[in-house]
Formats: sequence, structure tokens, C-alpha cells
Amino acid sequence: MSTTPPKSKSNSAIAVEELRALIFSGELAAGSNHLEGELALRLGMSRTPVREAALTLEAQGLLQVRARRGVRILPISVQDMAEIYDVLTELESLAAGQAAQMGHTADDLAPLAQSIDAMEAALQAEDRETWAAADDAFHMELVQLGGNSRVVSIVGLMVDQVRRAKAATLQLRPLPTHSNADHRDVLDAIAAGDADSARETHRAHRAAAKDMLIALLERNHLENL
Repeated sequence: MSTTPPKSKSNSAIAVEELRALIFSGELAAGSNHLEGELALRLGMSRTPVREAALTLEAQGLLQVRARRGVRILPISVQDMAEIYDVLTELESLAAGQAAQMGHTADDLAPLAQSIDAMEAALQAEDRETWAAADDAFHMELVQLGGNSRVVSIVGLMVDQVRRAKAATLQLRPLPTHSNADHRDVLDAIAAGDADSARETHRAHRAAAKDMLIALLERNHLENL
């Protein structure tokens, strides 16, 4: 039986990944300006995939494409993060409630449980980066379980902006042990089919996360990441 070889990534997809990594690492600093030719040279590819990648990252709120002037790496203000968290709180809470109503099996919920286990292991090792990656996986899996493709799409446009802010404050916050307890409570409510509990528990969790992030940004003068 023949098998189809895995499809290789396009140069545009590679450019998206590499530019995002440069933005997250701060090598492409917030507020800095870059010509397409400069970025193409840096990535070792032609301008066309770089232009396509820039448009993708613009839609995700990471940069601004300016005609004949290249791109500007966007800062994220406290007001931006407050608004983004308000939207994510409502959409993810909706997804949590819907997931509880869908009768998901233990196998369906296994990826959510695994992300929580990974977070708990990371906390025991005080490995904040691994915790953050597992936390991202939890939230994206939760949205997927809600079964609403529009919610998935809208959340997908915002997650990179949240990830940038989380990366900047990750070493400044206490170990998020209470956050992990919240995650477990949301999973338990979904497994039990308790939509109200899943929705309200997640809403409270996201509201607390927003308050902590905003406080850290303001306290440490990180208003423009």
C-alpha cells in the first residue's frame, strides 16, 4: 500500500514561524521598522514569502504592513491586553460551556487532561517555559472542544498577542499553582456535563489571569512590549 509523503512547509509558512520567533525573542523589537528586503535577506529567501508572512502576522496583530515602507513591529499596550483578555474570556468561557454539553468521551478529553498533567509536572520542576507552552495547549484544546469554528478562528487571531505578553511577564509572576487548579476544575466540569460550572469557572480563571497580567505590565513598566 502506498503512503503519501508528508507535505513540506511553504516558504511563506516558514517565514511566518521565523518572523514570529524573532518578534517573540525581541530581536525584532517593538516599535522597530524593517524593509521587506532586509527581512528577506535575514531569512535567506525572496521577498514574496516574506510579504505573505507579513500579511499573516499583521492579521494576528504582531506587526503593521506599510506600503513602500516595509513593516513596523507593533507594541502591545495595557489597553490592548485588557481588551483582548475581555474577548478571550467570553469566547473561551462560551467554548467551555459548549464542550460540557457535547458529551465528550474520556478519549476526547485526553489532550486537555494531558496538558494539565504537563503543566503540573512543569511546576514541580519550576520550568515556567514548559508550563507556558502546556498552558497555551490547554486553552487552544478547550476552544477546539467547544466545536464552534468561528470561535476557533477569532481566538486564533489573538493568541500570539497574549503569548508575547505572557512571555514578557513569565519570570515575574508567582508559580501559577492556583491556575492549574482552575484548569482541573474546568476539565472536571466538562467531563461531568456541567455547562454552567465549566463556563463560570473558566470565566473567573481568565478574569484573574487578566488582572495579574495587567498588574505585572504596569508594575514593571512593560506597557509597550
